Amino acid sequence: MKIKTFCRRLRALSLKRMFRLIHAVSRESHTPRIFILIDMLWCAMRYGVGYLDYKVFGFAFIHGEARKTFMTMDDNLSLVRTSNDKAYTYLFDQKCAFNERFQDFLGREWLDLRTADLEAFADFLRGKEDFFAKEVDSFGGKGVSHIRVSDYPDDKALYQTLRGRGQYLVEETIRQNSEMERLHPGSINTLRLVTLLAHGEPHVMYALIRIGGKGQCIDNICSGGMYAPVDENGLIFHDAFCEAEERFYDCHPESGARFVGFQVPYFQEAVELVKKAAMVVPQVGYVGWDVAIGVNGPLLIEGNVIPGYDMCQNYCHLKKKGEGILPRFEKVMGMAFFHH
Repeated sequence: MKIKTFCRRLRALSLKRMFRLIHAVSRESHTPRIFILIDMLWCAMRYGVGYLDYKVFGFAFIHGEARKTFMTMDDNLSLVRTSNDKAYTYLFDQKCAFNERFQDFLGREWLDLRTADLEAFADFLRGKEDFFAKEVDSFGGKGVSHIRVSDYPDDKALYQTLRGRGQYLVEETIRQNSEMERLHPGSINTLRLVTLLAHGEPHVMYALIRIGGKGQCIDNICSGGMYAPVDENGLIFHDAFCEAEERFYDCHPESGARFVGFQVPYFQEAVELVKKAAMVVPQVGYVGWDVAIGVNGPLLIEGNVIPGYDMCQNYCHLKKKGEGILPRFEKVMGMAFFHH
């Protein structure tokens, strides 16, 4: 299995990016580049860890048995396959289907323009200055627009424009809690809470907060945002990491808000929200939930059926230095699910 993974990743290899990362890791660890290259190749064959994860996990500083405590991409996909029934994942992948099934957790108005006529759209717009329009099957923040109603001559023009762009899902703008807004007022800053159903009970496996970057109205990491780890009490306990810039920030570069020590409001309520949501479709037992903190409490944004395994194992964000997240998963599952 490790050899197959190695060969698959070899075919998708970007030499330019890999050598750039080797140079960065060599500089950080004060280790000759040739040694980093050899170790990267060894980790790819032995553990199924690619060069990107090698850097994120801090494997230049971690050796021996400790490396086996890290969840790899293949581990994550294996857990997805065993926990998430494909017959039900459309309820998460299709945004309108998700909103319909999880209506009680959304806390906002929404409309599907594939079935809603102009009159229904006009009713949705009544009293709104702005809203969000989304493609129904997009991800990673793509296909999302912040719409200002005053930018269009009338309801019909706006209706036709959105349908023409394939942005069939329209949602009321979330007014976030003032404390969350303090981090970065230009974006909806969200929690990523990952749940796993084990023995019929939902467990929160880890929590992150995601914050928009400069000039962003979304928080997605792949769109230039940043993330920071959150402990079981809702406190940020390390600087935020911006993947696009490959650097840490102790304060937000735009708002100036300090990250470490920030208390996420309504955190325990958010935990209870996702635990309840996890029981709505129990056939999909491993989910990454995106949660906004509104003025009066948490609101569900979406659920992801392939939760991330890398951000929660960022070397500098690890609660227990040098230990990945596998022991946490195996403790909850009550079994040695992963074989390294």
